[in-house]
Amino acid sequence: MTALKLLHPLIALAAAPLLPGVINRTKALFAGRTGQPVLQLYYDLWKLLRKGAVYSRSTTWIFRLGPMIGISVALLALTILPFGGLPAAIRFEGDLILFAYLFGLARFFTIVMALDTGSSFEGMGAAREATFSTLCEPALLIGLAAITKYTGSVSLSQMFSSLRFSDWGQAGPAFILVGSALLIVFLTENSRMPIDDPNTHLELTMIHEVMILDHSGPDLALILYAAALKLWLLGTLLIGIVVPVHSGHPALDVLIAVLCMALLAVLVGIIESSMARIRLLHVPALLIGATTLSVLALVLTAR
Repeated sequence: MTALKLLHPLIALAAAPLLPGVINRTKALFAGRTGQPVLQLYYDLWKLLRKGAVYSRSTTWIFRLGPMIGISVALLALTILPFGGLPAAIRFEGDLILFAYLFGLARFFTIVMALDTGSSFEGMGAAREATFSTLCEPALLIGLAAITKYTGSVSLSQMFSSLRFSDWGQAGPAFILVGSALLIVFLTENSRMPIDDPNTHLELTMIHEVMILDHSGPDLALILYAAALKLWLLGTLLIGIVVPVHSGHPALDVLIAVLCMALLAVLVGIIESSMARIRLLHVPALLIGATTLSVLALVLTAR
């Protein structure tokens, strides 16, 4: 049983960098290009880990501590979240609140790191990150509250184990609303299109990427790895609600969950290939719309 609890963190640590690779290959396919290898992020991480880090004299210990905080928070979140029928290593009543605000802790240090450089461009990115994350939190928490109301549990492990495919017949509309809201949160928190373009190099339009411009070497590797883990974590949360897997065979459940994660990455690639980035002024309206969807889902489950 102990080995099963550690299986999800091990799978995530090994497979999370694959998700950006699948997204990029999907985008390349739609563009008629060969694209980067699926394993490109692994190569980049290995290359960065072998390099040295360069620090500006204007930065403090906060700048150096931030990447370690980010990866530590991601690792802790992995122990709270179940995956494909696998139990979570740590579970208790109310752990979904801790899970949600672990991202807030990582975001706080990312913003502080950006401000610590004294760069006006990184300050703009930090301001945008803080604004959009503030609008994301209600959509995420109210959406989870709707699922909590339906399952009667405030623990992620109990919540996921209570959900079945048969529940779609009873609460299908609520699940669709929550799934749509969480998809918007997923794209926003991971700085994907149409909220942010991860491939852009224009400081005036970047959100997440502009905040890490001064990082290099192992520090940048930790940030990129933590971003891949965050993609995996929020994807697992979305998949666990929309596609509950309980076949009774742990190996089959894990395989189905991994395939669903790959399909989610393909979906993100399709979205980024078919949609343009929306104007920054319109992003708050989209996030408020996600919160509205979560509120409607909570109303439906509370009836």
